[in-house]
Amino acid sequence: MKERVFKLEELTQFDLNAPQKVMVYQSDKTLGAMWCLEPGQEVFLHQHPNADDVWICLEGESGLYFAGDDQEVEIKKGMAILAKAGQTHGMRNTGTDRFVFIGIAGPVPVETVKLG
Repeated sequence: MKERVFKLEELTQFDLNAPQKVMVYQSDKTLGAMWCLEPGQEVFLHQHPNADDVWICLEGESGLYFAGDDQEVEIKKGMAILAKAGQTHGMRNTGTDRFVFIGIAGPVPVETVKLG
């Protein structure tokens, strides 16, 4: 069961100097990564030409999701956001508390194109 059950709170990692990306799992079809952001940190604007990417917010009350074309959406714990293949996305922790979300993407391998 070790490869099927993940204790996410034990995997969190934070660094005051940079957002942390922690790989949770990778199968032959999808991957799961957890992002841990201190206040003010952000996940760079990017897209995955070949893969969908679902973000599930686990912790944090004040985030700003960048959906491309100057579209921004406030996000917080309990929300999920979908970026289909080719759609621009990124986010910033705009609050005073830590922000944690899981990204589930597939199919693998997931190509990432950094924008701006």
